[in-house]
Amino acid sequence: MGGVGAPLRPAAWTLNQRRGVSSWLARWFPKTPAKSVVALKTPIRVELVAGKTYRWCVCGRSKQQPFCDGSHFFQRTGLSPLKFKAQETRVVALCTCKATQKPPYCDGTHRSERVQKAEVGSPL
Repeated sequence: MGGVGAPLRPAAWTLNQRRGVSSWLARWFPKTPAKSVVALKTPIRVELVAGKTYRWCVCGRSKQQPFCDGSHFFQRTGLSPLKFKAQETRVVALCTCKATQKPPYCDGTHRSERVQKAEVGSPL
């Protein structure tokens, strides 16, 4: 069959092993990302330092809003933070409702009825 010294493996074992790997990957890296959730209904003012790189939380699940703490990965959202570099040192309002059209900056969308009616922690 397999020759001298060839390991004896049933065909089903190999099939199940592959299926196990792909299902593991699918759990951690879903094909369809979760929706962002409303972290807060008001922006957070922060001082950005020129030349420093920041990771803005896209999923809304971070406990360190408005920045990413890795919650998107451990909660298997399929989302990734928005990495950006500050061009100048200044105080800005960063979005926490996650509905802005100018991420990571607040554009006032949190004032909309849709965001104000949403529960904190729920998707829009």
